[in-house]
Amino acid sequence: MSKYQRKDIATKVIHAGAHADKETGAVTAPIYQTSTYVQSSPGKHQGFEYTRSHNPTRTRLEECLAAIENGKFAIATASGMSATTLLMHMLPKDSTVICGDDVYGGTYRLFTTVFKNTHRFIFTDTTNTAELKKIIQKEKPQLLWLETPTNPMLKITDLAVTAEIAKAANVITVVDNTFMSPYFQNPLNLGIDIVVHSMTKYINGHSDVVGGAIILNKKSLYDQLWVLQNSIGPSQSPFDSWLVLRGIKTLAVRMRTHEANAKLIAEFLEKHKMVEKVIYPGLPSHPQHEIAKKQMKGFGGMITFFIKGGIKNSRKFLETVELFSLAESLGGVESLIEHPAIMTHASVPAPIREKLGIKDNLVRISVGIEDAQDLINDLKNALKAISN
Repeated sequence: MSKYQRKDIATKVIHAGAHADKETGAVTAPIYQTSTYVQSSPGKHQGFEYTRSHNPTRTRLEECLAAIENGKFAIATASGMSATTLLMHMLPKDSTVICGDDVYGGTYRLFTTVFKNTHRFIFTDTTNTAELKKIIQKEKPQLLWLETPTNPMLKITDLAVTAEIAKAANVITVVDNTFMSPYFQNPLNLGIDIVVHSMTKYINGHSDVVGGAIILNKKSLYDQLWVLQNSIGPSQSPFDSWLVLRGIKTLAVRMRTHEANAKLIAEFLEKHKMVEKVIYPGLPSHPQHEIAKKQMKGFGGMITFFIKGGIKNSRKFLETVELFSLAESLGGVESLIEHPAIMTHASVPAPIREKLGIKDNLVRISVGIEDAQDLINDLKNALKAISN
């Protein structure tokens, strides 16, 4: 266990995995841009043989990731999707996976295309824990995949209750914690078995790296995943690991600003005449607001809202904003805005999108750390353009 385990996350992101370089005393972790390592005798080395298996820069990042999620083990991968892929390969053939019905479009695509012939997937609303318990008892799954808040509808699942239900049925639980980051939510503390992140988003925070992470406490599961990573090879590169280590140091200060800005913007949007509905966990109007307060330390920087006027107004609005960049992804210092039905969730069939509420007037924003009033003015001008 890390010596920083009992420290605040604002301390962990700076110090965990950041010990001075033994050879030079360098404060910043070196980039070990090497593929292989000299051995003094066959099989006798200093813990590193080949960078696909281990790399000192990636190891430092994994130490930091484990510390900030209050876990014992971490694996850093080349993308969030490669982390998800490793977890699916960990399951025996013909396993049953229960998955939240409202998840990232890439996750839905991976489950329903690449793994459709090896596993059985059941999609359900995991916020309904009573119904979820019945499904688990009936279907006897090997794994339960959760997003909370979900993408893009920001539905929130009670993690402590769900973890109890799953443990009673011997089901492995996985939470994609990308939207909240370790700063606002720590699923392992609530009884969840495995946490995954797209480090592309808040953990790195600067929209310049693609990466994934798996964090957990159980050594037997970690050993399985490490063998898969070493065999399949989706390891994160030394340079990308270094960039994430650099970005992660400001996670605490960034997340505080993301949330502060998002609260102000959500309140502004909720009062605007051209906005039909706003979904943000920090608003009392959110259906799971009380659960959010119970299991999260804050409400994050993601907002979903519905514009009045359908696809025509939505398109004009998205073309008019200036500070908000129309782009996929989220969690960077810059504010991003997107249209889930056309962009991030286009791979989800239209009837399912409709059922979930991902309609043509739905807009998702990732609130950055710019000046809040400047961001509000940008949204105000774009909304004025469609109101005219």
